Amino acid sequence: MLHFFHEAIRSIRTTGSVLPSSPALASAMTRAIRAQDGCKRVLEVGPGTGPFTVAVLPALRSGDVFDIVELNPTFCAHLEEKHLRAFRADHPAITVRLHESAIEDSALDGGYDFIVCGLPFNNFPLTLTESIFKQMLDLLRTGGVLTFFEYLGAREVKRPFVGRTHRLAIDGLKSFHRNTARMHSVRRELIMANIPPACAVHITKSGSDARKESGCSASTTTT
Repeated sequence: MLHFFHEAIRSIRTTGSVLPSSPALASAMTRAIRAQDGCKRVLEVGPGTGPFTVAVLPALRSGDVFDIVELNPTFCAHLEEKHLRAFRADHPAITVRLHESAIEDSALDGGYDFIVCGLPFNNFPLTLTESIFKQMLDLLRTGGVLTFFEYLGAREVKRPFVGRTHRLAIDGLKSFHRNTARMHSVRRELIMANIPPACAVHITKSGSDARKESGCSASTTTT
């Protein structure tokens, strides 16, 4: 917790919160991974201190590959020391790789079955968000699942208090999510047991026709 709080205050733009995600949100973010029994390739982007990482690790089996991309060197050191080093020693048949870099600069093979993303997109310029989403979807196989989260109502709460440039960015992000939903299957899962409450957004990559997005009002709720 102290690691996260210190780094969140120091780099709030890229951390996005002063509290780590709850176990309920971590469980929702990684549910699809736990549901697959066969061999799988998993990518996590922006793990921070690892609330989603520790939910992924027990779901991995012999032959699985787990790549983790984190820009913050303090978080990388924490992940390695607290979670990854011991896991590798206990599970030599599972490949776990930590990449200290931005996702844009990471040399990844692609073909992932699952991507879990903890990046705070509401804090990013729209062009950066679009670039990161494009790269993650390119790395995801057809039929694979990309999961990210948003704090409930964050854009609506922020909009009256920012200038025109930021309002345009917020509106652009909303439009970007709508366009993504037209191209792929999107499901939203409301998580009340998080501070603040959040929506886990699950995107199943489509290789053909657009699918319909289900909004939070018609989604699963986890408490």
